[in-house]
Amino acid sequence: MKLVFAGTPEVAVPALDALIASGRHEVAAVVTRPDAPAGRGRHLVASPVAVRAEEAGIEVLKPAKPRDEDFLARLREIAPDCCPVVAYGALLPKAALDIPVHGWVNLHFSLLPAWRGAAPVQHALMAGDEITGASTFLIEEGLDSGPVYGTVTEQVRPTDTSGDLLTRLAFAGAGLLAATMDGIEDGTLKAVPQPTEGVTIAPKITVEDAQIDWAAPALRVDRVVRGCTPAPGAWTVFRGERLKLVQVALTPDRQDLAPGELSAGKNNVYVGTGSHAVELLWVQAQGKKPMKAADWARGVRIPAGELLGGHGQR
Repeated sequence: MKLVFAGTPEVAVPALDALIASGRHEVAAVVTRPDAPAGRGRHLVASPVAVRAEEAGIEVLKPAKPRDEDFLARLREIAPDCCPVVAYGALLPKAALDIPVHGWVNLHFSLLPAWRGAAPVQHALMAGDEITGASTFLIEEGLDSGPVYGTVTEQVRPTDTSGDLLTRLAFAGAGLLAATMDGIEDGTLKAVPQPTEGVTIAPKITVEDAQIDWAAPALRVDRVVRGCTPAPGAWTVFRGERLKLVQVALTPDRQDLAPGELSAGKNNVYVGTGSHAVELLWVQAQGKKPMKAADWARGVRIPAGELLGGHGQR
């Protein structure tokens, strides 16, 4: 088939690579979000998908909005049979959805109908799911509600961050998307409507969502830290400034600390929660690089009873 691939971030690159490498289909063009400011200089930078497509000599389309008439006209000229999508980042209008014969087929990083929306991996981790996966489905005008072509499953590991899990799903999902294109082309694959039960929604995680509530149980604290790593980053307040929590560990034997109460030893830093304590392993102070929590604690000299969360001392 002639394909137009739509995607933007690094997580979409393995799927593009898989389609290019398959040799069975022609990736005629790539659709991606416009160049965006990045880094300290805020210079405009092309998306990872745009960079990979240009390296492969593939035409790159960067519409400000996918309803722009110039973009739709070019898409009609290319006349793709199907448009595979991975994390493109913009809603597709009906005028675009109607162009390819076999529609737009999205690779979504959850087992639909669970976790429809922008942040399925983060929500799966924060909810404590033990199994997740990826699905390919035909895009409709609803939110991730279209019929499903196929799925792959992935076990959630106890120390997984959303970054870890998303990386594994990106590669597993790349194979699924390529196989879905093959099945659509040879007519062996039919999309099956999603169940009406088991629908959960996964909206984008905000900075406010990533703030740690020390009155919550330790298991919840651990899940929020892992689910929000690397982005937007779990955080708390320490002496009036934001402190990012990069990695924590559950320590059920420490039950002597009040929620948010710090206890710093020579090599360990513990903080109380609504159940038992967690150990801070890696933190990042405002304007600093990530560091081992014990090194951070030595630098700031934590007295007995000091609290995280902006409440001073116990």
